[in-house]
Amino acid sequence: MVAKYIMQEVKDLNNEGDTLLYPRMVIRDSCGTDELAEYISAHTSFSPAEVKGVIELLGHGIARTMAQGRSVRIDGIGLFTPSLAIKEGKEREEPDGSGTKRNAASIRVGDVRFRADRQLVRETDLACNLERESGGKSALCRSRYTPQERLALAKRYLEEHPVLTVGTYASLTGLSRTTAGKELRRWYETEGSGIGISGMGTHRVYVLRGGEERK
Repeated sequence: MVAKYIMQEVKDLNNEGDTLLYPRMVIRDSCGTDELAEYISAHTSFSPAEVKGVIELLGHGIARTMAQGRSVRIDGIGLFTPSLAIKEGKEREEPDGSGTKRNAASIRVGDVRFRADRQLVRETDLACNLERESGGKSALCRSRYTPQERLALAKRYLEEHPVLTVGTYASLTGLSRTTAGKELRRWYETEGSGIGISGMGTHRVYVLRGGEERK
């Protein structure tokens, strides 16, 4: 089956007024557990029900392992890593030590980050037959928020969560992932923005300035 793509217009933050074009796959629907189990069953001696049971157990196993403070790496699929958040209604602990100290009762697992194994990316690429969507050029990916409103959204999110990823910022603001990453970097480099960076490389995330690990 052919996968469709369009060319997405994205504002170039380095050159005001300019736009860049990036290819973006058109996701037509999602494959559920039942469909995936049918596919695996057709290529093995296991029944769809058995495969579905294993998939469900895999999810439970990943959750139980991450609950022990561990990441889970599945060869050919990727790495699952839990991240924490402050429970709703609880105030953040201040970096300077002032204010309320947060204990375990105030903290929860807020998200699970996933990083795809390169083998999964390669296999997807090899199996993918791309075709440009008819009229396949989208309008400029614009956010309905102003830059300062987007900054406020980021800071509000970080008041309730320990870190902000590029993907989450893109979802919050309506920006493309590329533009979201550039804008977060610009906020970090802007004095007084309140946005800092923690981590390095692919593990880099954004935090409220004050408690971050400097580059």
